[in-house]
Amino acid sequence: MSESATNQRKRVLVVDDDDTTRTITQVLIRALGHDTEPARDGIEGLAKLRLGVDLVLLDVVMPGLDGFEVCRRIRRDSYGSDVPVIMVTSMASREDRLRAVEAGANDFIAKPVDETELRIRSASLLKMKDAQDALKNYKAHLEEIIAQRTANLRLALEEMAEAQRLAYLAQLDTVERLAIVAEYKDKVTARHIQRMSQYCAVIARGMKLPPGEVELILHASRMHDVGKIAVPDAILRKPSSLDGPEWSVMRGHPTIGSLILDNSTSQVLQAGRVIALYHHERWDGEGYPTGLAGENIPLWGRICSVADVFDAVTSERPYKRAFSNDEAIRILREGRGTQFDPQVVDVFLEHFEEILAVQAKYRDPIIIE
Repeated sequence: MSESATNQRKRVLVVDDDDTTRTITQVLIRALGHDTEPARDGIEGLAKLRLGVDLVLLDVVMPGLDGFEVCRRIRRDSYGSDVPVIMVTSMASREDRLRAVEAGANDFIAKPVDETELRIRSASLLKMKDAQDALKNYKAHLEEIIAQRTANLRLALEEMAEAQRLAYLAQLDTVERLAIVAEYKDKVTARHIQRMSQYCAVIARGMKLPPGEVELILHASRMHDVGKIAVPDAILRKPSSLDGPEWSVMRGHPTIGSLILDNSTSQVLQAGRVIALYHHERWDGEGYPTGLAGENIPLWGRICSVADVFDAVTSERPYKRAFSNDEAIRILREGRGTQFDPQVVDVFLEHFEEILAVQAKYRDPIIIE
């Protein structure tokens, strides 16, 4: 510790009920270059701790609160818990000194107070107090630095999260707009995408898939027909059944969709590629484009197959009227185990109230001319 730090004027609290002893002690303290605060008893001494003192000279024998009790209270007081205390006493017994240590005293001075002893003992304890204060200030400074760095890190993380959130939302917006382009070509409503993707989410939740996977299916399923972008309008909008060559072109849209979405780093587009490629496969292996059967068909494709057929059946198309929900349910039940995964159909029907809520929410679509 520097010499200048130890030579700074300190404030010493002198607690003694004897006016003469208190006055003499104050004179000695001032001669050492320090300021004093007098207290006539323990109650006044405890109150004056709040002035901010660096050392307490505490008489032992006082009326009311004796020095031992005052010392104990000083240690319980946040203003005095680390302030050095010198007990000033005429008691010299081992028991009294042990009581003083137990009460929290740091040192002892015998009465009458000797100037040299007071200087040596007070200087030692004031150096200790300086060291404690420096440590507390350093700790407070470190805590302030840590708090500031934590606040800066939190702000940076929040900004990073917001940037990632905006990028993700932009990605979803791009996905949906690309899907809408495909549906516009097919002259169906943009709300078909919303209904079908929500149906997929209902099924996924009903199958107890993790929430993150449910959300992924919700967004990725909107890309199921993106391959129709490459199908000529004359085939997409033909008001009657397709002939053989036309049907061959139409059956190519899952493969085209998977090629459009292939090699993307986006998790949503990767899932969209799977759904686009496999949503026309059949449980019995008679679907297209790969002819996979049963559980070899990726689950996301099996889920989308049921949702897409239900919405297509209950929606009006250039080549057909909209069927009722009862008719659509009959078609799903008839296709259970042949066209569709039985479990997916069962879950769809178990959660049909949710399906109806989605259907009602996205009703009244705008027909694209």
